[in-house]
Formats: sequence, structure tokens, C-alpha cells
Amino acid sequence: MMGHLIFETEWGWMAVAASVRGVMAILLPVKHRQTAEAAVRRWCKNPGLWKFESHPDGVLLETAKRHLGDYLHGQRHALDFPLDLSSGSPFQRRVWRVTQRIPYGRVRSYRWVAERVGGRRYARAVGLALGANPVPIVVPCHRIVASHGGLGGFTGGLRAKRRLLTLEGSLAQLTR
Repeated sequence: MMGHLIFETEWGWMAVAASVRGVMAILLPVKHRQTAEAAVRRWCKNPGLWKFESHPDGVLLETAKRHLGDYLHGQRHALDFPLDLSSGSPFQRRVWRVTQRIPYGRVRSYRWVAERVGGRRYARAVGLALGANPVPIVVPCHRIVASHGGLGGFTGGLRAKRRLLTLEGSLAQLTR
């Protein structure tokens, strides 16, 4: 059985789930606890995501909760707890690793990531890989923007992307 934790922040309700290897899934803030509970139920039904049967140590989930809360309060720029990204394909994991190296407060384009994982022609595939990112904020897909300087997409919604970029002070880097 995997472990999970649902908690409330000033931004809304969040959920974190982990295997014995590390945090496997993070739900960005939502308005209602029921929405977070529904996300956890979906995660539990995904056999590709939950292939580990051991329950993780609760300390990991509490650490993730604390780090995410500190990040949302602007008190933490780096989240350093173990991750389990085994649900992704090798290409997705490569995209996620490159994205993790983007510094707090900076943005990069889909093309920038694509050039680091195989070439410009992979920009659309990079977008798909980021759309499948199970651990937003830790793998900061909100820092990836369109080459022309626009926001681009975001699985958590453009309002959430703007809010995260504003928190990091990087929204001003984009072309209006």
C-alpha cells in the first residue's frame, strides 16, 4: 500500500503520495478537500503509478508537506526530499530531470528543454512529458514557457502558473 497525505495550505488543499522510494505524486492546491480526496483515489487506481506495496515512512510525507508549505509561503526555494519518478518513461524522466535544474525565479522555453533532451524537434514531446509530470513544483514545469515569451500551457491551469511565477518573481520575465 502506498502512503498519502491530504493537507490544507493558504493556497488550498493539497495531496502528496509516496512509495518507499520517495514522493510519487503531488496535487497542486485545489479549493475543496473532496477534490484532493478524489485525486488520491485516482492515483490509487493507477497500477502504473502504484507498483510498490510497502507503506512509506510517514516522516517523508510530513517533510514533503512542510517543504511545500514553506515554498508556497516564499520561505523555501528548493524542495529536497526523495522522489520516485518510476511512473514515467525514460524520455519523460529525462525531461523532468532537465526541468528540475531550472533555478527558482527563472523561466525556460519548451525549446530550451528540447535542445537538452534530443533536439528542437522534441519541443512538443517535452510539452507532453511535462503534462504528465506527477510532482509539480518539485519538477517545476510552471517555469517552462513558450518560446515567444507567452505562458504556454500548464496542467494546473494558467491561473496557478501565473501565481507560482509571481511567487518566484519571474512573471515579469515574460512578454506581455
